[in-house]
Amino acid sequence: MRFLLRHFTAILILAAVAGWAVFYLPNTPTWAVLRLKQNIDARDGDEAAKYVDFESVVTKAGQEMVKKQGATDPLSAMIGNAAIEMLSKPMAQVARSWAVQKVDDGAKEVQMPGAAVAASLVLLHRNGDTAATDFTDNKGRRWRIHLARYPDGYWRVTEVEDVADLLQKLQHNAPMAAPSP
Repeated sequence: MRFLLRHFTAILILAAVAGWAVFYLPNTPTWAVLRLKQNIDARDGDEAAKYVDFESVVTKAGQEMVKKQGATDPLSAMIGNAAIEMLSKPMAQVARSWAVQKVDDGAKEVQMPGAAVAASLVLLHRNGDTAATDFTDNKGRRWRIHLARYPDGYWRVTEVEDVADLLQKLQHNAPMAAPSP
């Protein structure tokens, strides 16, 4: 009893931190980023893929590329958007399969350096059920990543801005190909 009285403040702080870690942290985008890194480090591609909405990432990347191509006339924009709608599901499946295989193989191009994860967490801005981070990794690549909370409670990556440029840089290191069945 004497111990509890002497260390009451420390015990109270410890209980508050434990409560925060148990009840609040697992429902944050920070937790999703940490779990994504943990699953990538454990080479568990299927679990890591739960934290990425590949269809959303592919769709937004396609829309971004249509904009960059300068599709200013309505017909080109309509054709581009129709192609995106038609191809987004199959491309998302290919991207997911590729990512799962690369994570399972421990490929260097999908690893998340600790410093990059720390930077993304420090610079993570949450706005209700969406969050975004913007940081530069140790290779000088700028990452602008958006997350959203889904009805199942998971936070998932929904957009990686300038993903076409990033994929092109990654392709120089290891060409992206669909995994063999």
